[in-house]
Amino acid sequence: MEAVCKNMSGADVETLQLNEKVFGAKVNRHLMWEVVRMQLAGRRAGTACTKTRGEVRGGGRKPWPQKGTGRARQGSIRAPHWVGGGVVFGPKPRDYSYSIPKKARRAAVRSALTARFRDGDIIFLDKIELENHKTKTAVAFLKGLGLEGQKVLIVVEDIDFNLDRSTRNIPYVKVLKAEAVNVYDLLNADKILITKAALEIIEERLAS
Repeated sequence: MEAVCKNMSGADVETLQLNEKVFGAKVNRHLMWEVVRMQLAGRRAGTACTKTRGEVRGGGRKPWPQKGTGRARQGSIRAPHWVGGGVVFGPKPRDYSYSIPKKARRAAVRSALTARFRDGDIIFLDKIELENHKTKTAVAFLKGLGLEGQKVLIVVEDIDFNLDRSTRNIPYVKVLKAEAVNVYDLLNADKILITKAALEIIEERLAS
C-alpha cells in the first residue's frame, strides 16, 4: 500500500509504503462502537448523588397518631411519597469505567485507521515544525493545507512547545502523541494529520 507524503505547504514530497496490517485491516464497525462506548464511559464523572429516606434531614417523629384521625397512617414526613422526602433507588457515586481486552482495542484502532484512510481523510506529513508558539502560526499552517475550520487531529511522535502552545486555543484542533492514538479521536476528527515519524511508531505498535 502506498500513500503520498506532503510537506507543511501541502506539496508532495515522497511516496510512503504503508503496512497493510494497519491500514488495510478488516473494518469492524461493531468493535469500534464497543471501544468508543468504553472510552466515553471512562470519562463519566460518576458524582451524581441523591439522598435516601434515611439520609434526608428530619422525619424522626411520627407525623400523627396511627389511629383515630381518619387519615392514612404515616410513619415519617421524609418517606419517598412526601414532598421533600428521600429518593427511592436514586443515583449514588459510582465508577462507570470498564475494560476491553487489549487485542480488541488495538483491532479497533486498526479498523478506524483503515476506514479513515480509505475515505481519504488521513494526510501524511514529513514533519511539523512551527517557527513560534503563536496561534496565528498554527492557523496559517492549517489554512495552507486547506483545513481551516475543520476538526483536525494531529498525530506526532513528540509534542513540542510551539505545537502545543499554538494549537491549545484552537477549539477544532487536537494534538496527540503516536502512542495515544485512539478510536474516538480518529473517528471524531474531520481530517487526520500524521507525521512520518509518528507513522513508524503507530505501525510498530499495531502491526504485531
